[in-house]
Amino acid sequence: MGASLGGHKTHSKRFRPVAEINVTPMVDVMLVLLVIFMVTAPLLTAGVQVDLPKTSATPLKGEDQPISVTVDAHGKVWIQETEVQLDELGPRLLAITAQKPETRIFVRGDKTIDYGRVMEVMGALGAAGLSKVALVTEVKGSTDGKPAKKGGR
Repeated sequence: MGASLGGHKTHSKRFRPVAEINVTPMVDVMLVLLVIFMVTAPLLTAGVQVDLPKTSATPLKGEDQPISVTVDAHGKVWIQETEVQLDELGPRLLAITAQKPETRIFVRGDKTIDYGRVMEVMGALGAAGLSKVALVTEVKGSTDGKPAKKGGR
């Protein structure tokens, strides 16, 4: 049981402050945000509910985000989530795609509506000079509800 006279000097050298940043909490928060965005992103893309016809064609690959034109079960025409009249469809899409004339337009039609109504929409798009138009269907036997792009001009 002895006392050390030099204990004070060694004590200050042994306990220096740590100057490192602990990134573990930041990584935890980022991973939680990633999971939240992965879960909510598919929910944000749902627009107007339509029951798409099924096909066995393989999906086409697209380079950019397309504009969706939907014909619902009542024959109403929608651009994304905005309802428009058929005679307004071409001018509105031309105004939207003025900066990028090569923007793809996906036409989604409910399988219970008249085929002629979908062709009226396709005719209005063609008359407006929009050439990158594709029909959207669901893959036959698909249970996840993801649409496949079919066709195109």
